[in-house]
Amino acid sequence: MFNIGSAELILILLVAFVVVGPEDLPKVARALARAVRYMKALFQDFKQETGLDETLDELKATQNELTQTVRDADPTRELRTVKADTEKVMRETKKAVKDAK
Repeated sequence: MFNIGSAELILILLVAFVVVGPEDLPKVARALARAVRYMKALFQDFKQETGLDETLDELKATQNELTQTVRDADPTRELRTVKADTEKVMRETKKAVKDAK
């Protein structure tokens, strides 16, 4: 959620330990956890009321459909098959000409 690595987390905890002190650090951690939980709940409510979840799901489904359509319409797979077949025929023809000499 916040994209914090382990080094940053250790630094934040060390600073909090120095600033708050060892006695009050558990209280501050609990209060911070409650605040984060409250913010997550608010965001969930916001997403539900605005219909953001359904919109995101629809957009993802549309993206998947478009990706599949582009993949199906891409002629490179068929071109590779035709190229391989042509190269095989050319090799066989060269071999037949070489054997005929």
